[in-house]
Amino acid sequence: MGYKKKTIILAIIALSLALLYIFYDLTGNIDYVLPRRVMKVVAIILTGGAIAFSTTIFMTITNNRILTPSIMGIDSLYLLTQTFIIFIFGSRSLVMMNSQLNYLISIGVMVLFSLLFYRLLFKGENANIYFLLLIGMILGTFFSSFTSFMQVLIDPNEFMVAQDKMFASINNVNTSLVYLSIILMIGVVIYFSRYYKYLDVLALGKDHATNLGVPYDFVVKRLLIVVAILISIATALIGPITFLGLLVVNIAYEFMKTYRHLYIILGSVLISIIALIGGQFIVEKIFTFETTLSVIINFVGGIYFIYLILKENKSW
Repeated sequence: MGYKKKTIILAIIALSLALLYIFYDLTGNIDYVLPRRVMKVVAIILTGGAIAFSTTIFMTITNNRILTPSIMGIDSLYLLTQTFIIFIFGSRSLVMMNSQLNYLISIGVMVLFSLLFYRLLFKGENANIYFLLLIGMILGTFFSSFTSFMQVLIDPNEFMVAQDKMFASINNVNTSLVYLSIILMIGVVIYFSRYYKYLDVLALGKDHATNLGVPYDFVVKRLLIVVAILISIATALIGPITFLGLLVVNIAYEFMKTYRHLYIILGSVLISIIALIGGQFIVEKIFTFETTLSVIINFVGGIYFIYLILKENKSW
């Protein structure tokens, strides 16, 4: 089966799951329930698309299918930013009460971090990818530890506000951020379209890409900005889901059996949407909210991450 047919099959499954989630057991006040379900599905599509899209780009520019933006500490930086704002200004400050302003500040911080991390990531000619992975995990741990330190010091009522930012929740989607995220996603896709043509060549590695005429440093810097904005969109909408990108992109590579990035990106996005909508349906209808979607995905993704590490180790 060709990758074009596989893409169509994934699209049909994703659409079917979206319709099932929206219309299954639709009773009571339909005028209230139906718009909320539709908004949840839109938020899931934006989140799943942003995570899969950004992870595919990040794996390509690092030339490694283990590294993801989340593993490199970007999610932890978002939580640190939110906690720092509460710690300095309080949970009732304008920055926290105005969700759009908070959203834009978070994106700015994460873009700045990505550009600074770029200098470390591509500084050496023969950078050891596992050393960079270790640095990323250390940064993520540092951000998480500093976040916990500030949460211990703040008022208990404000701690509850900070704690809400730590867990992914599709049930409490901020509607105003959904519309803002759609605008940002459209802008990011338009901006990315200028650099899409380089992805297939970047996958060959820095040396080959440079020899084939790609302005490597220039392109990678722009792509890292795209990654940072996409991760900001996903994290601000429903919270951090660390291993989702790692899981869906690797599954897409195995399922699509192609290295054409158009189909890898489409496949990753569709698989991500299927995982999130299907997982949320199971959480609500089978587990009756006794667990959360992020716990399930991070558990499965963590096991898969260990498997990938062991697989790479055996190949040496």
